[in-house]
Amino acid sequence: MLQEIPTPTPVLREARPCVLETERLTLRKPALADVKAIARLANDRRVAEMTRRLPHPYTRDDAARFVTSLGQDHETVFLIEADFEPVGMVGVDWCNREAPELGYWLGIEHWGNGYATEAARAVIDLTFEEYPVKQMISAARVINPASRNVLEKCGFQWTGVELHRMEAIGSSTPVDCFRLTRGVWSSLKSWGKTRRS
Repeated sequence: MLQEIPTPTPVLREARPCVLETERLTLRKPALADVKAIARLANDRRVAEMTRRLPHPYTRDDAARFVTSLGQDHETVFLIEADFEPVGMVGVDWCNREAPELGYWLGIEHWGNGYATEAARAVIDLTFEEYPVKQMISAARVINPASRNVLEKCGFQWTGVELHRMEAIGSSTPVDCFRLTRGVWSSLKSWGKTRRS
């Protein structure tokens, strides 16, 4: 049995330009030039109702406020691009520095392509490589099996059901909660490398 070595509480570093590239995606910091695309993708009730903080309707003003607020709060956020086209967002909320929370959403026309899993894996990798956190958390509405599937593919393990308030529906709703430990992530990465060789 592996014994975990205690690590200090993570300290968020100063924001720095960071671009992550996966097999099919580029993840980068959103810019004001992306406001129109972000608003178009997010302004769909089916997207907003599956997220905790997206309002509906979602306007260009909402997107502009979001982009200009980056760096002022405790989030690491990436715009997801496929073939140079914005398809959604992925990021980490650092409000709980002991267990940062992974979040993501995609525009409806990009569902079912595996982009969320690919983007989430890149951000999980970055988080565990750059910060001494022992675990990450995430959640998905109980009516959203696709999102739960993304989390399970990334190694997250179900921890129970809670009520979370959703901005778009204006009330609380049941969500499945998940946790991913550094040890599980390291094991999955090692297993994946072995499998590919």
